[in-house]
Amino acid sequence: MTLVIYDISSDEIRTKLANRLFDYGLQRIQYSAFKGELNAHDREVLVKELSNFLGGERDSIYVIPLCEHCSRLCRILSSKPVPPLVEVEKVKLI
Repeated sequence: MTLVIYDISSDEIRTKLANRLFDYGLQRIQYSAFKGELNAHDREVLVKELSNFLGGERDSIYVIPLCEHCSRLCRILSSKPVPPLVEVEKVKLI
């Protein structure tokens, strides 16, 4: 699991960044936060691309890899229904 969170001052650049994250198959979980499954290689390629989206003096992008254990420990607090960070696998009885 990979989390990408960002604070980008330019609306235009922020929109381009979000579209690029969608291209990588990431899913928006907050306005400036995405999650998704990326292997280590794809994550490193993405990190190299992301510097192109930094323009403002205070712009920042965090790329946070999470192990399966940490992903499952995540707790989401919200007043509206939101999907979990990771889907809980269901056990099939045969």
